[in-house]
Amino acid sequence: MPDPAPSPDRTADRRPSATPQAAGTLPSPRRLYGTVALVEVITWALLLIGMAFKYTGVTDVLVSVFGMLHGIATVAYVLTSVFVWVNERWSPGVGLVALVAAVIPFATLPFERWTLRSGRLSTVWRLAPASATGAAESPRGPVERLQAWCLARPLTALVLGVLLVATITAALLVIGPPIPSD
Repeated sequence: MPDPAPSPDRTADRRPSATPQAAGTLPSPRRLYGTVALVEVITWALLLIGMAFKYTGVTDVLVSVFGMLHGIATVAYVLTSVFVWVNERWSPGVGLVALVAAVIPFATLPFERWTLRSGRLSTVWRLAPASATGAAESPRGPVERLQAWCLARPLTALVLGVLLVATITAALLVIGPPIPSD
């Protein structure tokens, strides 16, 4: 794992929690990342169960179903990792480990737990629209501007995010499975 010490400007709570997500509009980076990491781990388990059924001669269908679910969960985890990486200002090393965790079975949840313990997951979005008690940071560069736009329009961003996951998944299906079938 990368260096466990958080950078000096990293703390779990950087500004007051009376932001839009506190009212229930947005899940916090901590909650979003934890949920997506858990879903990715569960789909890994389902895929492995499906593979056990396939290679014991019971049925092949579970690999197709669970493989698709796992593929969708993995794409969602990667996109969520990048989104949280921007918010948390992770170093390139931490961000790359998050992405590598997507391809190692069951690695996303331990990585997420490590980010919690090391203070790399906060309870607020730093680029979320300002509330009555705290001002949002100004975005720096096009990536942060895109994130601020998404945080200001969470429902639109969610729909676009689902479409992005579907598009990437469809493209990967066209390319073919990672390991050719028998």
